[in-house]
Amino acid sequence: MTFSERFLHALIGAAELFTIEVGRDLGLYAALRDQPRTAAALAKTTEIDERYAREWLEQQAAAGLLTVNGDTFTLAPGLDEVLLDEGGPDYLGTAGEFAVGLALLTPRVIAAFKTGEGISYADYGRHIRHGIAAFNRPMFDHLLTTAWLPSVPDVETRLRANPGARVLDLGCGTGHSSVALALAYPAITVRGIDLDEASIAAARTAAAQAGVADRVSFAVGDAAEAAGTYDLVTIFEALHDMGDPVGVLRRARQLLAAGGSVFIGDERVADEFTAPAGEIERLQYAFSVLHCLPATRAEKPVIANGTILRAPTLLGWAREAGYESPEALDIENEFWRFYRLR
Repeated sequence: MTFSERFLHALIGAAELFTIEVGRDLGLYAALRDQPRTAAALAKTTEIDERYAREWLEQQAAAGLLTVNGDTFTLAPGLDEVLLDEGGPDYLGTAGEFAVGLALLTPRVIAAFKTGEGISYADYGRHIRHGIAAFNRPMFDHLLTTAWLPSVPDVETRLRANPGARVLDLGCGTGHSSVALALAYPAITVRGIDLDEASIAAARTAAAQAGVADRVSFAVGDAAEAAGTYDLVTIFEALHDMGDPVGVLRRARQLLAAGGSVFIGDERVADEFTAPAGEIERLQYAFSVLHCLPATRAEKPVIANGTILRAPTLLGWAREAGYESPEALDIENEFWRFYRLR
């Protein structure tokens, strides 16, 4: 009975996440934020079928996401901040995207279990690409340069007091970390590198929209083959996805200017396997099975770590790459743990 109830609640949640993605993707929540609407008004404004509009509105109200007065529907208080304010501190509109993106590729994951093959990151498509970017963006926008880097005073000072300081952002994804760095430190230049072409295209757009394209550049490439000299190398939630993490860390060490540092943010998980695990680790393990491990296996990796990158493992990689005293930093965050390598 305990497992039956758990699976039923999970099914309800998954189904509601899919309906949330319907509303996000079609702009239904955005239309309701403008003003309360009837089914007919919502259908006309968003150019969807009225019968579908009415069913979706009623379902959303039944789920407690909308309030209803007669035949007029309104966003529940606070919902716009969570679903529509992308980049805001409370944003989690990406949850439905994640659910859809993982579901679409699950049949291929099942096939990969039989063959041992991988599934390239690009094949996971826009739902996962944008989902990851939108999930991490609030942390980059609100914590990266106000809490995380200031926790390492000499790194912060180097970026602020050294005109022309250079930063390399490895595994930059759609570029929100690179843009946040450039906005906070007006004298630096940032180079972002990622293997995914669609992510790099989105990153260039993000830099242009933020007005920092003159100081932030992006390239499609392998982190293990990066070039140049940098005061700071950052790797945010990407090391666990890299097929040769030791090689990447070794290359990053070679690229550091004298006194430079590598700053890493990766998953906050227990130092050793524990079962049952907490909710966040359960979520990360599920992502590892459905996304991170298959995507890394597609790279013909030296190491296929998966999402669960434990602190002793990362510090061991760093020592193997030539860093004598890698350190885990005391920075509070629900999802990530941070490291500084010199």
